[in-house]
Amino acid sequence: METGYAKLTVCFEAPFWICLYERSGGGSYEACKLTFGAEPGDQEVYAYLLEHWRQLPFSPPVATKASPKKPVNPKRARREVRRQTRPSAIGTKAQQALALQREKGKEAQASRSRQQREAEEARRFALHREKRKEKHKGH
Repeated sequence: METGYAKLTVCFEAPFWICLYERSGGGSYEACKLTFGAEPGDQEVYAYLLEHWRQLPFSPPVATKASPKKPVNPKRARREVRRQTRPSAIGTKAQQALALQREKGKEAQASRSRQQREAEEARRFALHREKRKEKHKGH
């Protein structure tokens, strides 16, 4: 008996909401990208798929080798689903802005410390070279 799967992923790619519909079965893999303007609800996506099922612009099938799937522990499967459906962003816009500001500060601090480290290495190297020159002169 041959099995297949279908996976629907909804994500935001500024300025549109994108639905990536993947299906696999019979040793082939196909994908379809649907673009929505505003954030689509579950019912809206489901209704769209039911209504336009035959006209979906799937990619040409790509041959895949059948990989034997190990049965997944139900608790692990539930945990994975919860992890995928959990919102990844912090709650409010203010929190998101603060997180972005923190990230920018981290990047600036990293570049400053990198420049300081490189300057210190250059100073040490110049000092070392100067000492070697003094020793070579034979005082």
